[in-house]
Amino acid sequence: MFQNKPRDKRRHFGYRWIRPCTLSSGSLCNICSTITRLFFTLVILLLIPVYSLAENNDRLLDDDPKKPWHIFADEISCDNEADQYIGKGNVVITKGDKKLTADFVRFDQKTMKVYAKGHVIMTAGEDTLAGTSMEMDLEAETGTVYNGTIFIKANHFYIKGNKIQKVGKDSYTVDKASITTCDGDKPAWKITGRNLKITIEGYGFVKHAALWAKKVPVLYTPFLVFPVKLKRQSGLLSPQIGYSDRKWEEYIQPLYWAINESSDATFCLHHMGRRGEKLGLEYRYVLDESSKGTLMFDFLKDKKVDDGTQSSEDWAFEDVTGSRPNADRYWFRMKHDHSMPFDFSLKFDVDVVSDQDYLHEFKGGYTGFDKTDEYFNKTFGRDLDEYDDSVRVNRLNLSRSWTNYSLNAETRWYDDVITRRQEDTDTTLQKLPFIEFNALKKRLLNTPSYFDLDSEYTYFFREDGTKGHRVDAHPRFYLPLRFKHYFTFEPSFGIRETAWRIDEDENTSTEKDWKLHREIYDIKLDLSTGIFNIYHVKDMDRIKHTIVPQIVYDYIPDQEQDKHPYFDSLDRIEKMNLLTYSIINTFTSRSQKYTGKKDEHPKNNLDNGKSYGPPNYIYNQFCRFKLQQSYDINKARENDPEPFSPIYGELELTPEKYFSMQADAEWCQYESDFLSHNVALSISDKREDRIFVEHRYTRDSSRSIYTDFLLKISNRLSAYLNYERNLHDRKKIKSSFGFLHKAQCWSIDISYTHEGDDRRYTFMINLYGLGGLGTDIEGYRVEHPFESKE
Repeated sequence: MFQNKPRDKRRHFGYRWIRPCTLSSGSLCNICSTITRLFFTLVILLLIPVYSLAENNDRLLDDDPKKPWHIFADEISCDNEADQYIGKGNVVITKGDKKLTADFVRFDQKTMKVYAKGHVIMTAGEDTLAGTSMEMDLEAETGTVYNGTIFIKANHFYIKGNKIQKVGKDSYTVDKASITTCDGDKPAWKITGRNLKITIEGYGFVKHAALWAKKVPVLYTPFLVFPVKLKRQSGLLSPQIGYSDRKWEEYIQPLYWAINESSDATFCLHHMGRRGEKLGLEYRYVLDESSKGTLMFDFLKDKKVDDGTQSSEDWAFEDVTGSRPNADRYWFRMKHDHSMPFDFSLKFDVDVVSDQDYLHEFKGGYTGFDKTDEYFNKTFGRDLDEYDDSVRVNRLNLSRSWTNYSLNAETRWYDDVITRRQEDTDTTLQKLPFIEFNALKKRLLNTPSYFDLDSEYTYFFREDGTKGHRVDAHPRFYLPLRFKHYFTFEPSFGIRETAWRIDEDENTSTEKDWKLHREIYDIKLDLSTGIFNIYHVKDMDRIKHTIVPQIVYDYIPDQEQDKHPYFDSLDRIEKMNLLTYSIINTFTSRSQKYTGKKDEHPKNNLDNGKSYGPPNYIYNQFCRFKLQQSYDINKARENDPEPFSPIYGELELTPEKYFSMQADAEWCQYESDFLSHNVALSISDKREDRIFVEHRYTRDSSRSIYTDFLLKISNRLSAYLNYERNLHDRKKIKSSFGFLHKAQCWSIDISYTHEGDDRRYTFMINLYGLGGLGTDIEGYRVEHPFESKE
């Protein structure tokens, strides 16, 4: 290894040279300076970032002069008269994660031009540029790559051209261009064109663009414009096309606006041939690391209404109460998180819909309920009320949590859509505000006792009906006792103090009528024990079986409360004299996993006294079974014939990762019948075949079954089926089936969906890296905040 200093500062790069031949110090200096300039120019050439990422280009431009070059060659010669330097045979130039290889390299120091040929390959990280030959002008920062291919790992793009030219600092041209994300010389799809022109942070223009499937042209356009911005780009997003019975032909066209680095907006036009045009807006913003928000608004001037007449019954929904005579339809929803001083957190939720039918009508789709609920839940950790709930909750919450305490202050407004639309007497109860302060269970000073606290203040408001204030405090004191290793006994005593102040305009005549209070106590006795045994099982290290029997006694005295106002269940504390007994069985397996090079088995973990690493233990609670029943002493004293509650049982079974089952049931011993039973079963395998079945039953109320089935016919082809049926009413809720074919760089999805009176046919083609083409509005992807939208 040799290391020389450069002849002048202008040509200084810093380098290290490794080669099998011997040169003089002066010649070595010239050659090193020459090849390092060549490498710098080739780095610049690599910046042809069609569909690339900003972070890749930052890495490629990184040319730290303190880092040395490492250059290998079979033969190096110098022409001092022409001031040219030539490297031949297995030329390799490296610096950091960058590498250039070629058969031949020539550098002209006078003209600052470089020429390389023969298996020219340059890599930077996982990105690659290859060609048969290259010509560079270091001074003008221009050059040409012949028969070149660029591979961008981030999105698996291949860009090919017979002649790729860098014509300016940020401008490139390709004579005959080809773009694909498919591996191999015969891609499954590609886009070709002539006279491709690209400007970084601008646009790309290509003439005679064509989409090919193998060797067959599928689509053609004489001129195509596309963004080549490394940052978020404003512009039209891919449209979606569909058809349904209720809406007829549908066309969704989103327009994306990158407002600035911390906010963006998407405008959406949704054309429905039978219903009109629905306009949508989505605005997203980030204020800091823990403060962000999203608001969405949709509006439709509906051509069809449900005024309750027979002629409009096609636009009604069977399971929705009331008619829908309004044509102006909208849905405004918003969620906001904000970090406040002193570690307080502010959350703001809005959900206002025009009518009770809207979320049934637009449950699916890009701006529909399902996608919105999924996005809010993933982004903010809070979901929406169910789509069929006509009372929508709006709230403003301020909270803070300490180690043992928590504070929540909230204004909560319940919007009853049906009452608002019908302009009936509105008795909907609002909480303006609701303040809650709680203390977790903790030791009381230095005593063996513990205590916790639940407390709240609420002002109840409604337009029609009783309004007023309520304060409630409920401290509880515990004295846990442990009798060796046999059992634990924990008695606890709670005191509840509740005070009301009713608004004086509620026909109250005396102070006694509008100032009320209540004191009530409760007692709880908790007795439990735990026994276990450990079993050694073949193919497992061991299994632990634990049995936890428990008896809990709850007592609340009978107290007259009719004089108190009634806002919610807290205003009526029912008497209780209840004995509840339960038993819980759990099975937990422990398996050993060795990471040594030898046979990963305890017996083979040592070789001539040498250890191949300690085992890692994997624990899995693969079974949990619970039985519980209560005995009501008050009912027994009142000669009630049924003092025992139904027997409740639940089972969770996950013996291994490809199988799981959850079940629960209530059995009435007096009627020898189930009051309810629910079971969900999931089975899968290594091939990714999957079947999920769920059956739910509530006596005299509901009975339904849901199935989700996926069959991997081959590595690329899958068939899937979804079916949901109301067995109680003997009605099919929803069914769909289809086929999905996935290749390395594309997929096709063909399906049929039948839901209610609506039938939908779907044909989706997804070209990885470009997006989807097809007829399914349901398939439009909701972008996450500040993803690059192309």
